[in-house]
Amino acid sequence: TVQPLQLRTAQDYATNLNLHVNYLNRAVKGTTGKATTTHISERIASEAKALLLHTDWNVADIAYALGFEYPTYFNNFFKKHVQTSPLKFRNV
Repeated sequence: TVQPLQLRTAQDYATNLNLHVNYLNRAVKGTTGKATTTHISERIASEAKALLLHTDWNVADIAYALGFEYPTYFNNFFKKHVQTSPLKFRNV
């Protein structure tokens, strides 16, 4: 079975790095100009695209692998960040 993505929030990363979340957010924003949550969302969207293109997993399995509690949440996230549905993206 696939282990779901463990680090999904700025707080998850801060805890793992033994930093305060505010410090992490300031450091990331100051270095890259983007918020920590933006980086995380972009990375999750990138992983989703790769899984859709390079595996035969169904959308629900990809959603769970990326740490989404429900496939509907994943569909909404994907549409927001990629401007199309996961199935349409896969079938292009």
